[in-house]
Amino acid sequence: MPQISSIDRRRFLATSAALGGLGLAPFHVHAQAPRRGGTLRISVDQAVAKLNPLQIRVNPEYMVGELLYSALTRLKYDMSAEPDLAASWSNSPDLTEWTFVLRRGVTFHDGSACTAADVVATFEAILDPKVASPARQNVGPIAKVTAKDAATVVFTLSAPFADLPVTLAYTNAKIVPAAVIKSGIARLDREAVGTGPFKLVSFEPERQVVLARNAAYFDKTRPYLDRIQVVVYPDSTAESSALISGDTDMISTTPPTEFARLSKSPGIKALRTPSGQFCNVNFGCDTKPFSDVRVRQAMAMTIDRKAMVDFVTEGYGTPGNDTPLNPAYRYYANLPLKTPDIAKAKALLAEAGFPNGLDATLIASDRPPLRTQMAVALREMVKPAGFRINVETMPHATYLDQVWKKGPFYVGFYNMQATADAIFALLYTSNAAWNETRWNNAAFDKVVNDARGTVDDAKRRALYAQAQKMMYTEVPSIIPVFFDLLAAQRDWVQGYQLHPRGAVFRLDYVSLAANAPKRA
Repeated sequence: MPQISSIDRRRFLATSAALGGLGLAPFHVHAQAPRRGGTLRISVDQAVAKLNPLQIRVNPEYMVGELLYSALTRLKYDMSAEPDLAASWSNSPDLTEWTFVLRRGVTFHDGSACTAADVVATFEAILDPKVASPARQNVGPIAKVTAKDAATVVFTLSAPFADLPVTLAYTNAKIVPAAVIKSGIARLDREAVGTGPFKLVSFEPERQVVLARNAAYFDKTRPYLDRIQVVVYPDSTAESSALISGDTDMISTTPPTEFARLSKSPGIKALRTPSGQFCNVNFGCDTKPFSDVRVRQAMAMTIDRKAMVDFVTEGYGTPGNDTPLNPAYRYYANLPLKTPDIAKAKALLAEAGFPNGLDATLIASDRPPLRTQMAVALREMVKPAGFRINVETMPHATYLDQVWKKGPFYVGFYNMQATADAIFALLYTSNAAWNETRWNNAAFDKVVNDARGTVDDAKRRALYAQAQKMMYTEVPSIIPVFFDLLAAQRDWVQGYQLHPRGAVFRLDYVSLAANAPKRA
């Protein structure tokens, strides 16, 4: 396993390309011309509990949201933006005003026209704190959105921002009808009114979601499939068995423990790509004992990060260094990899008032299983320094309701974001959409904000390096490992590629070969 200190962005991307031998390609590649028709059955590991695209929060929901709705832009595999509902865009020289021209003739699933008024209404809803959309802090410094005419939308920003076309591809920035927002956005909790490549047929959150091809989709060449069935398999062993038997066609994500089994199974293509996806240990920095930076630093000093990669990912990952950026990100700063120093950790604990160590309960959701594996590994690694950790695993729904964004000490799980600004704004700034650590560091906020507002690449790189150094030093959360994305498909599935973002799927490019099972 390569050391993080020896990996630069160029080598990381080269590794991504090299993994093409595991079923990946640089573009949507079909062995032959895409074949139309058929039903794709894809399994996910947790319920699709929410349909409202402005409020979805986990990967299976992002998948369904992407099938039902469109955003202004779409994220390519290299993390750049391409047109979705917007056909083109331009910006003012100072990057404080952006103009997006919409595709003509696009309709929502209810037959109503999609116009600039719907875009304006959607972003007004996103920016409304009462809607509680994660996109609010992740679409950029938007001050105002106006409709210049029925097909032109103008975004006025509060500061220069070069990343706007990329951030508008955010998972929760899907366009919904203004009429639905006006009548009550709660309607989208039980039905879908989007412009996406598929329409909703049925919605059973704990069992399956069925979608059918949208014949009125603006791209007349896609989607290729007639239907998609998203089926829920909470048990990963049963999920793998279903793929091996041919009962399903794809697994959206699989744990390392099952990946080796699937890799050896005939008729199955194992999929793998490096990513900035990670688990972390979130500290409630406003709650004792974790409000004391010395306690956080002491725990971080106990972690053997290379061993954590082997234990948690079985080698399908790379070490983390307590910042959410790794070489997959453009502005990654290569800081020295932290190594265990038990004596120093004990000394810091004593300075913080815990000469005899301390007790704490670490909460881990049961989804994905990697969370519990990491919690158990951490429990054992921190023992020699005097940390006595009780690991408590709970159902994911309970975790979301009782612990997420509330608890003082728990394991989080996050997809890679498109930019450094996006991951910082999602998790670590004081106004972050998911301010789980409650670190609330004004100096960090200023550095991130300054980086967001400059178009000078060298200055931006220096500022993001400073932000990473602050996290590296103060440890609002421990980030010991980044995960390669792992999935699998039957060999009759064509045109699919794992996206390093983890929450982007592009299933409208998928087709089925002639030997695929015929499904209802």
